[in-house]
Amino acid sequence: MTTPQTNPADDPVIAAPTYLADIRNYFRPEDVAHMAAKGIELGTYDGVKRNALVVFTHTAPPNADMPPDAAGRWSANRSQTFKNWIVNGFPLGTAPAGPPPPGPAPTRLRKDITTLTDDEFTLLATAFNGVLARDIEAPDGYFVLAGKHGLPESWCLHHENRFNPWHRQYLIEFEDALRSVPGCADVTLPYWDISAPLPGRLQHPPFDQYVLPADPGSTVNPPVPGYFPYTTRRYSLAGIAKNLSKYNVLGEITTSLAQSLWGAYNTNGYQDFSIQAHDGGHGSIGPTMGDQNVSSFDPVFWFFHCNIDRLWLSWQTNTDATTLAGFRTTLAGQDDTWLKTSPFDSLPPFTQTAEQMIATDISYDRLELISHAEGDMENLSGSIDAVRTFAFRRSDPVSVRIKGIDRLNIPGSFSVTLLADGEPIASRFFLQPNNPRGCETCVKNGIINLDFRMSQDQLLDRTLSVRIDVAGHSDEIGTAFPLSRAGNPTINARLLVGEA
Repeated sequence: MTTPQTNPADDPVIAAPTYLADIRNYFRPEDVAHMAAKGIELGTYDGVKRNALVVFTHTAPPNADMPPDAAGRWSANRSQTFKNWIVNGFPLGTAPAGPPPPGPAPTRLRKDITTLTDDEFTLLATAFNGVLARDIEAPDGYFVLAGKHGLPESWCLHHENRFNPWHRQYLIEFEDALRSVPGCADVTLPYWDISAPLPGRLQHPPFDQYVLPADPGSTVNPPVPGYFPYTTRRYSLAGIAKNLSKYNVLGEITTSLAQSLWGAYNTNGYQDFSIQAHDGGHGSIGPTMGDQNVSSFDPVFWFFHCNIDRLWLSWQTNTDATTLAGFRTTLAGQDDTWLKTSPFDSLPPFTQTAEQMIATDISYDRLELISHAEGDMENLSGSIDAVRTFAFRRSDPVSVRIKGIDRLNIPGSFSVTLLADGEPIASRFFLQPNNPRGCETCVKNGIINLDFRMSQDQLLDRTLSVRIDVAGHSDEIGTAFPLSRAGNPTINARLLVGEA
């Protein structure tokens, strides 16, 4: 989080301040920690809003007694700006776009796989082959490492708050295994920027496929058959490109990066759209990547997920959320138990916690940053506090939400398609195990929503319908899955509202 200035002579009075653009920067990490010890939360929007009058009283010059150090005391102009924020109804606002604050030098720099030199790529292949060659029971061997995400261990935390922190640590574990191969101590995982075609370097050994050396489902109770013998598979380059368009993966990435708030899965914000982009990417690449039980055995998994982490770090940088203090300012109304309370912050089977994964000393050769020229980031949602001014803009999209899908009745990953006059106009892919009732995380989030952001022109005066498709089960239920067995989901269509 950017350290705010204290008592600058030119600190202007802001007539219409917002929390995300202005107010959150008034509280230094030491201020937040000092007041947290007294039971007052100043690190989040809700905490500052709840304690705003007390804060104003104790920080207003000339008789301020907070912050306790003279260097941190507020100027009269800053105090007036804070008062304006209170009088105006505590507007949340949007994160301003602009150059990121300088950060510490990274200890590991990950690069686009297409930009690696021949020597760097050769070293990467050496490290990958070294991990592949290890015994199937070796904890740093490919079979065991890949088996943490899907079969046989199935630890992965999908569709919930710890999704990004869990995968960040998972990539580090795999990268450390690559680095443990003799002569490969400086190797870092490159990323595949999914906005570009699948690189040729990932279409040849050792990155093109993986032949499972043992049955990953045999040790599960009850056993999960069907994955031995098994060789990972992908779609053609044309098929991948077609699927990425079908599931609007690049559009979901663009929308996610423009969000001011972390949000909550199934609700809004960066997290919701980035997870939809993640799932759509899995479903686009191939039948293996689209099957949560075995997706991590496909070597492309690691380069795809390295890009997902790059995008998350891009968003963190855009929103000044690369530190824990800065990240918490983007929660705005969301329960943060998952971030700070044991055992809800755990990332099994790793010893790290979600909180420890917010700040990272890993960086990338390129981040997707939003500039001033592109305007501030957005904070559009289906509702807003009536005390704040708001606006519906003709250019803003309509949110069509397929709400209340009972995923636990659906055998495996599936797609949801919105049709207009019988023709598909948008699809979303949802990644899950073939037996979601046997997955603890799935059961905790058994009822899910999928969002479609559409222009009004795509929807008005047309007959709309919804279809759920489950690949690989046509002999049992047909491709189209009965909506009645999926919990009879409802349609929630709304104009999106933002602060005026």
